[in-house]
Amino acid sequence: MRKAPILPAIGCAPDSRAQLKTNKEIVRRFGEISNAADWEALPEVVTDAFTRHSAATEGPPVTSRDQFIELQKEFLVSFPDQRVTPHEMVAEGDLVAVRATYSGTNTGPMGDIPATGKTVEAPFLAIFRIEDGRIAELWVEWDNVVMLRQMGLFPPPPAAGQPE
Repeated sequence: MRKAPILPAIGCAPDSRAQLKTNKEIVRRFGEISNAADWEALPEVVTDAFTRHSAATEGPPVTSRDQFIELQKEFLVSFPDQRVTPHEMVAEGDLVAVRATYSGTNTGPMGDIPATGKTVEAPFLAIFRIEDGRIAELWVEWDNVVMLRQMGLFPPPPAAGQPE
């Protein structure tokens, strides 16, 4: 009697698929918490030592959940109605990639830039790393020029005293 060959099912095992689905749910929950600005619920899905990387945001990376909350509160000053709408999620191993849209109305200052009252809608990409059932790391990137154009800030207005 001939035995059938044993073929490994890498990445196809039920446990693997279940874990990928769980990782996507963690990222979905993160989006719900962020959209609701429910910072009390953030420890459910984000580690204490959470790290956020972004070349699109000035300054060093965020290196704790508390720093992330403070950054989000700053964003809410500029865009109090901000909302993230996910479109697709792809999971592999401990990573979840998301293509999403950020939207909001600029009714508060952005640093030294006064509020424009304009609404923005900008695509962005994010990759989340899951560790022990919570998000440990996030890489998020977007094109700042897209938002600045929608706000009427790019190209930059002429300096005071310069002809338009």
